[in-house]
Amino acid sequence: MRFTEKDINPKQLSPLNLAFIGDCVYEMLVRETLVVEANRPVNDLHRESVKYVSAKAQTEAYDKIKDVLTDDEVAVYKRGRNAKVGHNPKSASQGEYHIATGIEALFGYLYLTEQQDRLKELFKIISD
Repeated sequence: MRFTEKDINPKQLSPLNLAFIGDCVYEMLVRETLVVEANRPVNDLHRESVKYVSAKAQTEAYDKIKDVLTDDEVAVYKRGRNAKVGHNPKSASQGEYHIATGIEALFGYLYLTEQQDRLKELFKIISD
């Protein structure tokens, strides 16, 4: 499910545009997962979400899913990972930051190509 009805070819988007939307998609999956687990204070939810959305956590997420990615997914991930981000990360190494950008690009691509089942499948592997 997408929120807009405009047609778009995700393969024509820059990897950083894919990562921009993928960051939001990934965050939404994390937040929904945490909210359905338990009704708890927002500060607790935020603290828990950081465990999933930091560059370090997304690097660990990649390690969990890298062996189940299709060739197409690997290509999208690598486009994101290799993108020139234009700044230095503050709380992560350059390598971690690039891996996180690759993960976000992949999730953005899957969202824009309406592959919700695949998004859920990969996120389940990450969150288990």
